Amino acid sequence: MIIQKSTNPRISNFDPENFSFGNMFIDHMVICEYENGKWGDVKLMPYGPLPFSPAMMGVNYGQACFEGMKAYKDKDGQVFIFRPEKNFARINKSAKRLAMPEVTEEIFLGGLKALVDLDRDWIPYGEGNSLYIRPLIFATEEALKARIANKFMFAIVATPAKSYYSEPVAVKISDYYSRAANGGVGSAKAAGNYAASFYPTKLANEEGYEQIIWTDDSTHEYFEESGTMNVFVRINDTIYTPPTSEKILDGVTRDSFIQLAKRRGIDIQVEPISVKTVIEAHKNGTLKEVWGVGTAVVTTVFKAIGYQGERLDLPQLPLEESFALTLQKDLVDIQSNVAEDPFGWRVLVEKNILENA
Repeated sequence: MIIQKSTNPRISNFDPENFSFGNMFIDHMVICEYENGKWGDVKLMPYGPLPFSPAMMGVNYGQACFEGMKAYKDKDGQVFIFRPEKNFARINKSAKRLAMPEVTEEIFLGGLKALVDLDRDWIPYGEGNSLYIRPLIFATEEALKARIANKFMFAIVATPAKSYYSEPVAVKISDYYSRAANGGVGSAKAAGNYAASFYPTKLANEEGYEQIIWTDDSTHEYFEESGTMNVFVRINDTIYTPPTSEKILDGVTRDSFIQLAKRRGIDIQVEPISVKTVIEAHKNGTLKEVWGVGTAVVTTVFKAIGYQGERLDLPQLPLEESFALTLQKDLVDIQSNVAEDPFGWRVLVEKNILENA
């Protein structure tokens, strides 16, 4: 690993009590370039702009994917990352689907831990606080040719994070637009997936909804995801979530919620959820909760669902009655080292990794 530490660190200007998510970046980043069929040296260097051309193939043809993960700090100042092996496996799954080179464990996990260790002072301590980490791969070759690129870059950047949605949100069930289709790239964290979601979300915003519940592309009769999150539905005391597929992302938070629910003895069913079932459950009073989960948001509880011009309000349950909030607390307590980790999900980032290597 090639290391170049910042000579003008900005950490002294960081106020952990007053910052906005996604707009402030830590002092360093990880860069690794792919050329001539192989990855080069991992570089840990000061965060900043890189020289790129508008002819870069990642911009023109969309060969780009990313991951989202977090680092947490406990009351003793120890730093942990959460299930990093899942993100490592998934970025390579995305890269393969987009015909990009896969990264090695040394590049991904080695670079990740070194970056988090070096900039550990940027991780804010406290409830809901963390460091959001963005590993990504994108094509850098300059060529206006619609083909697989020959040059790529792997990078890791990070930003201090706090609660994404602080209040419950209203969502609209989509009966026209789709997030993904069979044979597409819905199961990859492809950058283009998110760009394609912005316009339908804008239309939903104009109707008073913060997000969309995406439905299947062929019939629009089944839930798939919500915004950029996996979706869960509670009817009576049973939780339902759609199975992953080539249209639904295999979310790390989603999998964690499933395992935590099973550990608590909650009945959780991984099966298709029909719009009709949810609407009927709302009408007969058995629909207790609907929520989304993801790395950035952890959990977002829905306060209302819009469908075909009708707004269906949902009950707002206190922590002791809410499965969503209870499972969120279980997860966050493990992530932040407040509770024991029976699953082995929490990974300690040792201090001075670079000096001890």
